[in-house]
Amino acid sequence: MPIDEPTPSVADVNLPRRSSPMRMPYLRHVMLALSMLLAAGPARARAAEDLALKSTAVLVVDQETGESLISKNADVVMPIASLTKLMTAMVVIGAQLPMDEVLEIDNDDVDREKHTASRLAVGTRLSRANLLLLALMASENRAAMALSRGYPGGRTAFIARMNETARSLGMNSTRFADPAGLSSQTVSTARDLLRLVSAADTQDLIRRDSTQAEGTVLVRGRPLTFVNTNRMVRYPRDWDIGLQKTGFTNEAGRCLVMRATTLNRKLSMVFLNSIGTMTRFADATRVRRRLELQASGRPLRSAEAATATAVLP
Repeated sequence: MPIDEPTPSVADVNLPRRSSPMRMPYLRHVMLALSMLLAAGPARARAAEDLALKSTAVLVVDQETGESLISKNADVVMPIASLTKLMTAMVVIGAQLPMDEVLEIDNDDVDREKHTASRLAVGTRLSRANLLLLALMASENRAAMALSRGYPGGRTAFIARMNETARSLGMNSTRFADPAGLSSQTVSTARDLLRLVSAADTQDLIRRDSTQAEGTVLVRGRPLTFVNTNRMVRYPRDWDIGLQKTGFTNEAGRCLVMRATTLNRKLSMVFLNSIGTMTRFADATRVRRRLELQASGRPLRSAEAATATAVLP
């Protein structure tokens, strides 16, 4: 089964050379921000049942106040699929390797575990910058695998660095077993992922690549257009999305993390193990509906929550 099922597009987009070295002092600022974001205890979290959320685990936090708005199974460990690629991007940027260096897709990058499809044929040569874009925007597994193989010490050293970075961020319930999220042994919690989202949000390149709607690259001399796996990026409607990543495997279900502004509120949102292609997006819409009703002073009725759906083409 394919991961994140990207939808075909035809528009071409130029992909400029980019580099964005990560400076380690950012960790201090991230940890200070997290202390505020995570300070709200369970007593302040609203009952997710009131919203009829379909995701197995949910965590929604107001970025400015640190208030926990929704919490559901936030500390349950589960597979996270391609949300993993946010950490992959963190390690790539942290290594400060040349972003214009060309890497080649080879047989070691092919998914032998789940046999997922890829549009990047063996022998494809792309810059590190374009591979990072495809990993974040289109969730290309072979792009993530090639990036890890191009790391000093190879994929084993790359995965070790992923886990070291997780520990430095306080992601104590997280374990990375691969750079693409294909392994069911790559696991985390909604609360840990909030820490990862906060750290990734300090990187301009991750924000830009993860929210690019589409882009075209040359693959063996032919232009191929890739689109963002997040429908809410392609059709933003009421959302101003600053960072996002989707994920899907059979074990992880449909997953989504976002930092987005809606109704003049900046939110960090984590939805894990949703069933159904649209459910994670519908859950985000249910959260927005709740905020809309709160702003109007109207109570949220269970019937309204149950019928809230994501309005997307």
